[in-house]
Amino acid sequence: MAERNLWQRIKDRIRGWFAREPAPGRFETGSRFSVHGFVGNAPLVWPSREFLVYVPKGRSRWKRAPLLVLCHGCKQTPEEIVQGTRVVEFADRTGCVVLLPRQKESANPWHCWNWFDHRTARGDGEAAIVAAQIRSVRRAYRIDRKRIFAAGMSAGGALAAILGVRFPGLVSAVAVHSGIACGAARGAMTAMNVMKDGPDQDVEAIAAVARERAAPRDVRMPLLAIHGERDPVVAPSNAAALVRQYLKLNDHPAVAASAADGWTLPVADTEARIPLPNGRTEIVREWRRDGRLVVRYVEVTGLGHAWSGGDDKLQYNDAGPPDATQLVGDFFTDALSSRS
Repeated sequence: MAERNLWQRIKDRIRGWFAREPAPGRFETGSRFSVHGFVGNAPLVWPSREFLVYVPKGRSRWKRAPLLVLCHGCKQTPEEIVQGTRVVEFADRTGCVVLLPRQKESANPWHCWNWFDHRTARGDGEAAIVAAQIRSVRRAYRIDRKRIFAAGMSAGGALAAILGVRFPGLVSAVAVHSGIACGAARGAMTAMNVMKDGPDQDVEAIAAVARERAAPRDVRMPLLAIHGERDPVVAPSNAAALVRQYLKLNDHPAVAASAADGWTLPVADTEARIPLPNGRTEIVREWRRDGRLVVRYVEVTGLGHAWSGGDDKLQYNDAGPPDATQLVGDFFTDALSSRS
């Protein structure tokens, strides 16, 4: 017995020598330039943007990590969307590295991403800058190329939607909260009308052309769209147009079977209504192709222009369920697991 206790003490001592506490999570800063990054409505602004990177707790360089690109909305900063979405807790739990691009005031006085700029909408401008940031972070932090996800709120969601359409070989899936389809506005002059009434361009045609130009391996781009039924800033018709655009991008037959007039939703493959504790309802519609998830649309009744389940100490966040950050994480897991 004494000999066994001695050996146990020796083993415990050896384990203690080599045991290490998990490294704490940390933020790091950077900036990236793109020669294609000039913005049409601010042509004198140098085409580079700063960014934050959150490296999660316990991150090991021996294992490739997923990357979440999270784009803030108008009148927000990366720090505010971090707090509002509680993405640090999500990253620490999942091991996900988070890239947070920062808009500069000289490019837009309200810190909006210029989703309505024709250069950005075609994949240049700020889309090209954020794509350059993704490539830089992918190299520096040993990111898994098959698990790079773009997400955003409002104008940031619109930018994420552009990344999915224009960079299918770079981005694996897209989540858009209260956002707008790629190329929805003809330019800055019509952007406000688009936010109120829906696209003034044929966003399905944009998707069809993008699909034709993509490499065969890149034609699948899963989308999660989350939108509040009472959003007074970005009308829900924009969510319907976004869904239609990504269905077209993924060559789903539902868009051919329904008219785009008024930007109505096509009939979903499945639909579920989930009562929430706050009296709201979460309506989940899904479209699949060959058994694979291509679009999931979550409509939240009673929700305005706010990140659902966010920190309501900050503007554009609603503390009530569902938790949009968790919805985003679950969607990315489901989108990957249904790949074949």
